[in-house]
Amino acid sequence: MNQWPRDFHVRGILVKVAVLCVLGSTLFLQASRAQVPVFELTHADSSIKFNVKASVSIAGTFDKWDSSLTFTSPELTSAVLDIKIQADSVNTGSGMKNGKLKGDKFFDAKENPLITFHSTKVVQTGPDTVEFDGDFTIRGVTKPEKLSFTVTGKGTGTGSITGTMAFDRKEYGMNSGIPFIKIADRVEVSVDLKGNRVSGPPVAFRE
Repeated sequence: MNQWPRDFHVRGILVKVAVLCVLGSTLFLQASRAQVPVFELTHADSSIKFNVKASVSIAGTFDKWDSSLTFTSPELTSAVLDIKIQADSVNTGSGMKNGKLKGDKFFDAKENPLITFHSTKVVQTGPDTVEFDGDFTIRGVTKPEKLSFTVTGKGTGTGSITGTMAFDRKEYGMNSGIPFIKIADRVEVSVDLKGNRVSGPPVAFRE
């Protein structure tokens, strides 16, 4: 007896099952994605700056960086913040200061091109404030630090998180100074991130 028609029929059933599985997986992923807030941060309206107390002002910004804020549920506690800064994009308005900061005594941008922050925990500290614990890495040294933010635009679909982080530069191997300039050990970083919720529900804050 010729088995070809039967084999062809079985193959057809298997193909249909495979197609249904793919469609089901796609629909499941789309539904899952729709159930979490999805944010798009607008680089042009955001900024990352720093300031160090010194006998001559040392303050500036970073021109090249990327950031993302992702959620696995609508709960604030599921948020993960990632920031990646190109160290050699430091801009103080002074070529001499920029060169010193990029060098091996400070950012060591040639050997360690990225300055990063990856959050490991987030807690709501007030009606409009949150705090991210995370791993901060600069010149190849990683230590736990905190970023404290004030949130604006909750539930509106657009808004910002603006905050600061302070760290001791000597804990990251930046022990040197700049000739004729007295520099404090404490460095303050200001992060101002603006963005829009492009899909999903609002983030659930505690009232």
